[in-house]
Amino acid sequence: MGKENIEKYSFGYAVLKGCLKFWHNNVFYRRIIVIGRDHLNPDDHLIFAPNHQNALMDALAVLFTLKGQPVFLARADIFKKKFMASLLYFIKILPVYRIRDGFRSVTGNDEIFDKTIDVLRNKNGLVVLPEGTHEGFRKLRQLKKGICRIAFQAEEASDFKLNIKIIPVGLEYSHYSRYRQVVTVVYGRPIEVSEFNELYRKSPEIALNELRSKLSSEMKMIMVHIDSEEDYEAIDELRSIVNGRFSDKVRFPKLFRDRILIEKLNRLKILDPELYKRICTLSLQVKEKAKALNIDYRLLAKKKHPLGWLIAGFAGLIAALPLFIYGNIFNLILLEIPNFQVRKIKDIQFRSSLKYGYSLALALIITPIALILSFLIFSPWWLSVLVFLSLPVSGLIAWLYYLEFNRITGGFRIRNYLKSNNQEYLTLKKNHDELINLVASL
Repeated sequence: MGKENIEKYSFGYAVLKGCLKFWHNNVFYRRIIVIGRDHLNPDDHLIFAPNHQNALMDALAVLFTLKGQPVFLARADIFKKKFMASLLYFIKILPVYRIRDGFRSVTGNDEIFDKTIDVLRNKNGLVVLPEGTHEGFRKLRQLKKGICRIAFQAEEASDFKLNIKIIPVGLEYSHYSRYRQVVTVVYGRPIEVSEFNELYRKSPEIALNELRSKLSSEMKMIMVHIDSEEDYEAIDELRSIVNGRFSDKVRFPKLFRDRILIEKLNRLKILDPELYKRICTLSLQVKEKAKALNIDYRLLAKKKHPLGWLIAGFAGLIAALPLFIYGNIFNLILLEIPNFQVRKIKDIQFRSSLKYGYSLALALIITPIALILSFLIFSPWWLSVLVFLSLPVSGLIAWLYYLEFNRITGGFRIRNYLKSNNQEYLTLKKNHDELINLVASL
């Protein structure tokens, strides 16, 4: 599989995608929530336009929630080495040349453009990240014109008969770089490029701007978009304080709860600036104090932390400790080694991509070794298989054990703060409750 036939079906790619998808959807993340699949018609010529906040993981979130073998566009500088270029073509990525790559290189876009037409005509689906670069803020930045130019030029080259549709895609992560988080992928309503064809014939530049403006508006409707720069941190944290407990909800995903919260705050900023400022101030105060006192927002929201429940939970942790230790044989290698490797990466948004790659590579190395050792150490064969299968299961249990440990120790910590009449905690609780009541009143 190379550049010349990138739009063709590849069995090898299908097998690779299946392996990578399993690790992405079932191991690295704990839940993938997909909304809007009914907007996707496999008979249409589609261009997908996702927001770009989390490096490679954005492309994977789209790839592993779509059927088939879509083709992606990426910056050309990563294609410089021949081996890397061959690998990228195999995984169905085409280069896009920029002015900074040199004037002669930019002429290579003519060839790439021809391939994008082949991809669209073949109905693979073309994925273009219209912001161009990634940035770790929940905000849609200015879109590049490239995606609109590709759509119009492909229509023009096909005598305006392709009827290309651009699908806005909203991506949201419960946390950008931690393991076992939740990813929400929203496929928005199709934007029919044909609506702008007449305008494009008269004035291509105006048509490009109009289509880009509409795409930007549609993308903002299906993602978390915090427009305020001054109060970004406060609003972003408020999402976790108020809606953090809804991360796993499928019927009414946290993404939409966050959008409603942000819209109400935007209106409040105009109607009642003082109340808006008070909410933002409380949000930052709660964030600072909760971090200093090591208090989770979910525990902070609980009215009581019964001593009997905490003691029973702690007894359960002691009883399950051997299983936790056993599970960490598998967990520590796959999770902690990648954690150690990415600490020095300056671009924080690349950390999850590298952690995903490192953990998958380690799994591919360690899994067959673990299987061989199981057969060498244990007998009969069925016991060997049972021990081998228990490793990933116990790894998951170890992760759940860790979460439960944090909940129970957090409960004891709060009880200790209350018993000692800790003024910092009492202030934190007071500010938290006031914040929740103010938001609820909206």
